[in-house]
Amino acid sequence: MAKRAKVAVIKTRPETVLEDYEQLMKLADFEQHLPRENTTILKDNISWHFPFPGANTTPWQMEGVTVALRKAGFKDISCVQNKTVVTNAFKGEDLNNYVPIFRKYNIPVLYNFKPEDINWVRYQPKAKMLVLDKIFPEGIHIPDYFFGKNIIHLPTVKCHIYTTTTGAMKNAFGGLLSTHRHYTHTWIHETLVDLLAIQKEIHSGIFAVMDGTTAGNGPGPRTMYPVIKDYILASDDQVAIDAVAAKMMGFDPMSLKYIRLAHERGLGVGEMSEIEIVGADISRENWGFTVGDNGASRVGDLMWFGPMKRFQKLFFHTPLVNLFILGSEMYHDYYRWPRKDRLTFEKWKKETTWGNLFNDYLQKGSLAEPLAEV
Repeated sequence: MAKRAKVAVIKTRPETVLEDYEQLMKLADFEQHLPRENTTILKDNISWHFPFPGANTTPWQMEGVTVALRKAGFKDISCVQNKTVVTNAFKGEDLNNYVPIFRKYNIPVLYNFKPEDINWVRYQPKAKMLVLDKIFPEGIHIPDYFFGKNIIHLPTVKCHIYTTTTGAMKNAFGGLLSTHRHYTHTWIHETLVDLLAIQKEIHSGIFAVMDGTTAGNGPGPRTMYPVIKDYILASDDQVAIDAVAAKMMGFDPMSLKYIRLAHERGLGVGEMSEIEIVGADISRENWGFTVGDNGASRVGDLMWFGPMKRFQKLFFHTPLVNLFILGSEMYHDYYRWPRKDRLTFEKWKKETTWGNLFNDYLQKGSLAEPLAEV
């Protein structure tokens, strides 16, 4: 009988969240899945460089995971950042309060778009690819730095306009594919499955720690409706943790194509009946989340999945793509943020306990006591 997947879930609060992250990781047996002698990469999730609640790795998630690793004797820890057409990695790590944490725990940060940090090499997967070999007929290129290293994904619990939900599997998208990853959007579900197969070949250990203290309902991964939920999750099974998060949000995990395909290919467990959930009792959790639409999703539906997709090579494989990049930047950074989403952020920061904790990070940079070995 196949071994059941294990997902740890804890109900947390700001006063104990750092200790809760350590307990969460222990419940999910992180030391069994991550060889201590190997470098461990922290792959945060910056869906938007602005600190919109629910969109990005939280500072307490980053610090809680780092403290747990340090206490367990993991000395070689790094962070890898990527950029997208709508996010600035330097702005994101600054506005989301990661930089003081990197400094406190001596964590070097590498940028996969800087040649002096990371080289991209051609890789021939052992697993049969669903789409990546066809999307990139000239060869699949991935960062050489990832080979032989552990990786911990740090996603949040939120919806996504293209994949319904997004989490651990989607978090590999930015780090493992180059700036041409937008070529894959029409086949995004298959792409995520291919990327998980590649990760299993190149990493010495894969783990995910997901923050749902403030979850994102609506048209994510940026312009959402933040909802306080107080949950955190962890697992070595990227499919299972995404399935559990999807179930909590109110979706049937196996109805989500990327989860179903990964389950069918044996890359993880998507069937809830085959997942052992330890920690909190979430059997009655159903948040009733829905994705909906925003300006970006309407354009995407037309260009990636609708009648215009036949012209995507013209629009997205030529300099014309810069018009769409400019349009996305104008929509998100110069329309949504100043007119609506910044107000949501300020209200969250002022009126919620997690917003108050974010304020504490703004003022102090770090909340954990100094560790002897750091």
